[in-house]
Amino acid sequence: MAKNTNTVMNLGAQGPLVIFSKSDCCMSDSMKILFYDFGANPTIYELDQLQNGKQLERELVALGRGPSVPMVFIGGELVGGPNEVTSLHVRGELVRKLLRARAIHIWNDERRG
Repeated sequence: MAKNTNTVMNLGAQGPLVIFSKSDCCMSDSMKILFYDFGANPTIYELDQLQNGKQLERELVALGRGPSVPMVFIGGELVGGPNEVTSLHVRGELVRKLLRARAIHIWNDERRG
């Protein structure tokens, strides 16, 4: 990490599921819906609504994971953006990661359809 990313990393570690988002971003909305469908209650930082949102966005960009939002932390670990989250989901690892982090407490595979 070339630039200071301490604030973002600290905020990302403060809950089992943390999403850095923008209220007008459709990909951010999609990520939130995905996690809500799992029964998670994420901590969400809407960068466009926070006084220090620009600073946080610069820190997210400095992490070098592509677009700054949405950016997802699970269990204090930076997972990444939509591509990384979708990849975990397709491989069947996302639910296990959410359960381990206690972001969700039960999962019924029958809900998949």
